[in-house]
Amino acid sequence: MTYQRRINPVQRSLSRPLTILGAERKLFFFAMCLGAATFNLLGSLLGGLLMFVLLYFVARWATATDPQILRLLFHAAKFRKQYDPAKLTPVAVERSASC
Repeated sequence: MTYQRRINPVQRSLSRPLTILGAERKLFFFAMCLGAATFNLLGSLLGGLLMFVLLYFVARWATATDPQILRLLFHAAKFRKQYDPAKLTPVAVERSASC
């Protein structure tokens, strides 16, 4: 019995993260809320705008680096033992002679 490889077309828009101005939606909302909180706390429009702009660019960088970074961070807090780099056991790798 021979199996043929099946190719399923996938639309590019299905694998793209949902973003607002290039930042993941939750990170954008977080930046917006902290900018508003800074504005309310300090009573300074400039302070609120600077906080929002700073966090917005951090959110854009995080989205460009890895769109699933927020999900990874939430799971890392839940499963701390699995993501602990201090408990990493080294793997021995041997190179074979090149042909």
